Amino acid sequence: MARASHALLADGRVWIIDPVDDPEAMAEVAGLGEPAAVVQLLDRHNRDCREVAERLGVDLLRLPEAIEGSPFEVIDVVDSGIWKEKALWWQEEQVLVVAEAVGTNRFYRPGSAGAGIHLGLRLAPPKGALASYLPQHLLMGHGGPIHGHQATEALQQAMDRSRRDFPAALFGAPAAFLKG
Repeated sequence: MARASHALLADGRVWIIDPVDDPEAMAEVAGLGEPAAVVQLLDRHNRDCREVAERLGVDLLRLPEAIEGSPFEVIDVVDSGIWKEKALWWQEEQVLVVAEAVGTNRFYRPGSAGAGIHLGLRLAPPKGALASYLPQHLLMGHGGPIHGHQATEALQQAMDRSRRDFPAALFGAPAAFLKG
């Protein structure tokens, strides 16, 4: 599933988003600044969130409504009985962090701009939650990031093509999953 974690540095403090406890990555994070918190944006993205938060001696913010003392706006992406997801918007840096709804790996069947919508949301993409944001940095929980003007283009294209590309995504999912 090409998992990705992120560390956001603001005012000398580091917020660690949906971490996988990779020693090399965590060593880089340690060199960025003072850990502020670990943030879990998806209900089922437990990954190594608790372990990393405990080791660093910081709070684990699981599906937060707000993140006090940070420059981030918390966005409700999905809130259903089987899926609860938040995203982060950092206005000053034009960074949008999306845990699961949007991704860039093969499973998401990204369009030409580089991103796609999760198969489980293709018929009802979270346009109301995300379409108004114009990121210069699109960071996702699955796949690589997208930077520059292409970040906004990728997000918009993913939303716009979500339903139309549903059949290809559905029938391509098993092969994409097996290829990694």
